Amino acid sequence: MSVVGETPLKVAVLLGSTREGRVCPSVGGWVAERARERPGLEVSVLDLAEFDFPGRYPEEATEAMRAFARRVAEAEAFVVVSPEYNRSLPASLKQAIDFAYDEWRAKPAGLVTYGCGSVGMYVMEHLRVVFTELHMVTMRDGIALDLLGDGVDGSGRPRGTDAQVRAGEAMLDQLTWWGLALRAARDRRPYVS
Repeated sequence: MSVVGETPLKVAVLLGSTREGRVCPSVGGWVAERARERPGLEVSVLDLAEFDFPGRYPEEATEAMRAFARRVAEAEAFVVVSPEYNRSLPASLKQAIDFAYDEWRAKPAGLVTYGCGSVGMYVMEHLRVVFTELHMVTMRDGIALDLLGDGVDGSGRPRGTDAQVRAGEAMLDQLTWWGLALRAARDRRPYVS
């Protein structure tokens, strides 16, 4: 979907869980591999577990908070990978999202969620609300995984079923279109609310 000669779209795959024993790296790794297969995308992984965030929101941003906000600013599009905890998003993901603000604006986000039975649909809807408040565009299509189903292996890695591949292709098509369109719009006229 990229235009020949166009600068690759910088996509960050954001791993939203920091829990011990998490499957987020397995799910996120699979998503990043699919995205890297597409020409015109420059894919990086942004793992919240690699940042030493404070337990409380401090009066002044810490270096970890600033480093995270810089990574958000550098990305032009996101694929957010998140488990569903108690019918919502993990506290670690919400806290990290709140560490940036302007850096999220006028950028698209694809959503990949997982859970046991619920396939993460509640967290997907909660993320749509949060990202709308941050002036982002979320993709209509996403990937939702049931960790108790046979669509994932023992590590939580998607098996690449036809349904998973179709959902991922649709999400990445939309993400690429929106990412390029919003890049052009930001270049032409800086976004202000």
